[in-house]
Amino acid sequence: MKLKEIFELCIQKGMDNDPRGREKVEKILVKEKEKYNELKEEDKKEFDQDRLANPYSDSRILFGDQDQEVRRALVGIDMETGEIMLADRLGEKGKPVDLVISHHPEGKALAALHGVMHLQEDVLADYGVPINVAEGLMASRISEVKRNLMPLNHNRAVDAARLLEIPLMSVHTPADNHVATFLQRLMDDEQPETLGEVVKLLKALPEYKEAVKHNAGPVIVVGSKSRRTGKVLVDMTGGTSGSQDAYAKLAQAGVGTLITMHMGEKHRKEAEKNHINVIIAGHMASDSLGMNLMLDEIESRGVEIVPVAGLLRHRRK
Repeated sequence: MKLKEIFELCIQKGMDNDPRGREKVEKILVKEKEKYNELKEEDKKEFDQDRLANPYSDSRILFGDQDQEVRRALVGIDMETGEIMLADRLGEKGKPVDLVISHHPEGKALAALHGVMHLQEDVLADYGVPINVAEGLMASRISEVKRNLMPLNHNRAVDAARLLEIPLMSVHTPADNHVATFLQRLMDDEQPETLGEVVKLLKALPEYKEAVKHNAGPVIVVGSKSRRTGKVLVDMTGGTSGSQDAYAKLAQAGVGTLITMHMGEKHRKEAEKNHINVIIAGHMASDSLGMNLMLDEIESRGVEIVPVAGLLRHRRK
């Protein structure tokens, strides 16, 4: 596959698995094109034209010739300068790497991470929070994340890739969409009645089963095994953690249990205060599940996948 074919496949698969539904995502792209067409010529020069075909600001080709053929890809959750050098070292040892794929964003994809957080507004709305309330809750949190990203040295890994001439891309929200949709369907189909049953379902999946061996498997952080679940919401996409004020609104909307990749202590306390059960499924395992669902498709088209940096690789038929 060519580099651009791999990236475009990831974006399209991400749209297919977007919790908002593909139709809503395509409307976002239409609006972006309308915004672009209305800009003055001077402003068009600064416009990120990837936004016209890619609705996920945290996923980008960061370096490389888009027409380059890719036979082997080094893929991991966090691919930074050390992993770029590892790719170069593998080439020296006779296993040339044509592409590095990072799940967590780097470069301009990291700088624009806050842009995908609007996805969370629609997820909240789908679970019963009025959209005006959801947008109000998220506005300050999105601004906070944007400010927190501003001081970071975004381009370290990209610079290393450029100097070593190793193509690099980040695929974040498309993969997170996969795991969110996969697990939500699992919960909706199986209808677990207790938190213990939820954990059992998660541990039956190979990524979480492997994570248990690393002491990083699913954990109940609010509630107990015997606590009943109520309505279950899988909250695993949309950039990063949302507003801690959302838990009160979710409780009012009838959500009883949250399944998430990770959760800060302030958010956990707010969930507990509002009597929402919380299961932390595990960060690397959840990210791995989302990536694996995409990587199977890429691998089936002839690209060898070399897992590293936290990726728990498991192939599905």
